[in-house]
Order: sequence, then structure tokens, then C-alpha cells
Amino acid sequence: MERGELLRRLAAQLAERRPGHPLRVGIDGPSGVGKTTFAGDLASAVRATGRPVRHIDSDGFHHVRAFRYRQGRTSPRGYYEDAYDFDSLRDLVLVPLGSGGSRRCATKVHDLVSDAVERRWADVPGEAVVIFAATFVQRGELRGFWDEVIHLDAPESVAQGRGVERDADALGGAAAARAAYESRYTAAYRIYEAEERPAERASVLIDHTDPRVPEILRAGDRTT
Repeated sequence: MERGELLRRLAAQLAERRPGHPLRVGIDGPSGVGKTTFAGDLASAVRATGRPVRHIDSDGFHHVRAFRYRQGRTSPRGYYEDAYDFDSLRDLVLVPLGSGGSRRCATKVHDLVSDAVERRWADVPGEAVVIFAATFVQRGELRGFWDEVIHLDAPESVAQGRGVERDADALGGAAAARAAYESRYTAAYRIYEAEERPAERASVLIDHTDPRVPEILRAGDRTT
């Protein structure tokens, strides 16, 4: 399916959901699969339906470097367990946006460039759709707080290849980026896949092998 058409269909589906509080949408999938771009495009498509949208950038929900790398810079378990501040995501975003919540949530708790703890806040309308994309959003401590989870799927080699191309400059060249993915990022996703079965549990499963022509493989309820 052409990308624009898929986004419009998915946006219309989300716009119909009215749980009585902001609709909390998580997007996950392997590193390099295209989550951040997809989230931004989906936010635009939902906005076009007339629903207010808040796209929260996952870069603002990392732990400080000392915590992120406490298990070593190449540790896949360290990336899986320590990269993101999911306690803050749950307590400062998902809970206040849920049933009976204040609707005031954090949009950022950490600055990735300066490594400073930095909290920013926003009031979110009750009818808003809130989109957050990051690997591991279906970890156990978060799973019950999403209203919808979209999983982008692609063969490991495809996702890793895109990630290496995207991150080569930041990681010191293609060879260094490939090594980082193989030892840390892709390896961490394998842990997540084995422990949480994210593709199986997501409410929406999308084949994102070719981002230009993604396909919805499943659009239904999540499993527990």
C-alpha cells in the first residue's frame, strides 16, 4: 500500500478511538526500522483528521550517560535495561494522560546533547492523540498503559542496514556503526523480542520493510 494511504487509514482508525482521555499510542520495532519518521508522519495524518496531536520525542526520555552505560558501552542488556527512563515515561506521561489523570504531562525529562536532567511540561486536551516512538515500549512496566501499540516490522538485516546508514557519521563511520548495532542495538532488540514478543502483542502490526509501500498485517486488539 502506498505510504500516504496507509497513514491516512491508520490515522482515521486512531481518530475514531475516544477512550475518555488522551489516546496513548506507542510505536516500537527494531532499531533502524523507521519509528521516528513514521511517528512524525502519523502525527501529521492524525492532525489532518481534526484531532489534536502531541508527538513526544523519545530523545527526551533517556537516562543520563552514567546510567545508560553503567553495564558498558557495548552491552546489549545495558541498552535494553538502561537506555530509556521508562519510569518517568510511565509516571509523568502515561499515568497522568490515563483515566482520571491530570492531563498535565512531561514532554521531556533529559537533554540528550548536554546530558542534563531537564523537565518540560504541557497540558494535553482530553481528546488528543499522543504518540511516542521508541524501541522497547512494550516492556512489562509499560505494557498496560498504552491504548494502542503500533509495531513496525522488517527483517533484521534491513532494519540494521538502515540504522547503520543513518548513524554512521554519529558513530564514527559505517564500520563502527555496524559493530555498534551488532553488539548493542540489534542484540538488545533480540532480548526484547524474546522476553516481550512485541510483534505478537501489538494492536497494529505493519510490515515496514520498504517504507514507501508499508503494509498493515494486523489491526486489532493487543494481547496481554
